[in-house]
This record gives sequence, structure tokens and C-alpha cells, in this order.
Amino acid sequence: MNPQAFLDALLPGALAVQAKYGIPASFTLAQAALESTWGSSQLVQQAHNLFSVKADPSWKGPTYNLGTGEFLNGKEVFVPASWRKYATWEECMEDHVQFFKKNRRYAACWQQTTGEGWATAVAAAGYATDPNYAKKLIAVMNGRNLQRFDTKGTTV
Repeated sequence: MNPQAFLDALLPGALAVQAKYGIPASFTLAQAALESTWGSSQLVQQAHNLFSVKADPSWKGPTYNLGTGEFLNGKEVFVPASWRKYATWEECMEDHVQFFKKNRRYAACWQQTTGEGWATAVAAAGYATDPNYAKKLIAVMNGRNLQRFDTKGTTV
């Protein structure tokens, strides 16, 4: 799937999340694009997991096992991981919201009103081990002008 087709497919869900919960569509789209390599990652193909949410002990649903790169002590290393598995992208997007709502470490995110604000707050809360995570999310937002969806939600 090319980046434009990926955005076209996710935009309705991102706009619905924005309308219902207030998470900027630009953030949802950018995070899904970055985490899933524009919908082409094995995790998306096999588990519909757009956001690379791991299956921690609180997860009671199906899982998918796949190794991943993590930054530990300043170096990227490959480690085994268990991921949340979903039936659809829509189910994944709804769980993504609940993940942020249920984990207190993301409380500061809910004070943000922009995609860049969410990117910075999510990175500060430790969503990813990549020290450049917020910058990468913001680069995706800027590169595709995703902020244009944060108000009225036009088409891609």
C-alpha cells in the first residue's frame, strides 16, 4: 500500500477518533504511518496492529509474537516481543484510544490540542524507546501536511 492509499484508508477512523475523543487526526495518522511503515509492516499485515502496542499483562485479547528493535543504553538492539492482535484496523484504533486513557503515564497527552503537542507528550511519556520519536512523528505530520485534518476534517 502506498502512503496516499494508507492515509485514505485511515482518515475516516482518525477523524472519528478526533471527534469522539479529541485526539488530533494528524497525530493518529502520523503515528500509524510511522509505526506501521505506511501499512506495510508484518505487524499490521498479520495482527492489524497499527500503533505497535505491546501485549502487556493487562491485555486479555489475542497476541502476535514478533521481534522488534528497541533502543537500550543508546544502542538499538533486537528483542522478542508480544503484540496486541486485532481483527480490524478500527478495533485497533479504538483500543489505541483506550490504551492512552487507561495508562496514567499518558495523562499529560490529554491536555494537548495539536498533533505536535500529542507527539511530544507521548514521546515524553515513554511510548517508544527511540530518542527521536517525537521528531519523527512531527516530520511525518509536516511532510504530509496532516495538520489540515485537525479542524474540519477534509479528504486526503
